[in-house]
Amino acid sequence: MSKSTSQQQSATSLSDSLPELSTHDAHSKKEVKVADSLANPPRRQFTRQRRKLTDGERRQYARMASLHLVKLQQRLPPLARIGLYYDGFGELPTQLLLDWCQRLGYLPYLPVVGSLGRTRNGNDDKRLRFVPIYQSKLLNIPTRIHSLGMKQNHHRRLLWARELDVIICPLVAVDKKGNRMGMGGGFYDTTLGKSHQSGSKKPLKIGWCYDFQVLEQLERQLWDVPLDGLITPSGLRWFR
Repeated sequence: MSKSTSQQQSATSLSDSLPELSTHDAHSKKEVKVADSLANPPRRQFTRQRRKLTDGERRQYARMASLHLVKLQQRLPPLARIGLYYDGFGELPTQLLLDWCQRLGYLPYLPVVGSLGRTRNGNDDKRLRFVPIYQSKLLNIPTRIHSLGMKQNHHRRLLWARELDVIICPLVAVDKKGNRMGMGGGFYDTTLGKSHQSGSKKPLKIGWCYDFQVLEQLERQLWDVPLDGLITPSGLRWFR
């Protein structure tokens, strides 16, 4: 049985990202530990399955998924600003997304966490901001290690999420209605919550993952922000 067939068969039964933070350290083993919902499958079910894939398998699945980016292009303006992330915990590789952006003249960005200090209550402000990417390879981007173990790039010009046209969102699992399970840090839900509540169509929230991360249904929390679309090796689907 081919790897592609095995991947698609897994999608029918079950259908990972990292702490929802900034860019990700491919060599770091430190992850945020959070409690799983009793109604949802444990996160480790998906993170373990991702890590079982070889580098070659990950690259092959990413190539398959990238074939469907042409369908996303139909919804994008010229010079679209696109938020990416640095895959570091076995996720579907994102380098091909950067290649796609630079080939078509889109403007790629990476997320930064902790740039806003603390809230009035003394808690860390979880809203992400985004820095432009000027390198052709994610591995060549100058970074420092964030306190949670992720690589993070800094730049004087930081954009808010609302200034982007698309955000490619990391995830551990997603259901067929676009409900997304992250690593539990709440960074993307916090960042995107206000625009979602206001009914804004910008930015488009697009998932990028393996087919085995797609479930029939996930329990949705009040603060969860659903995806607008999802790209996997087997295709692109729109939820709204």
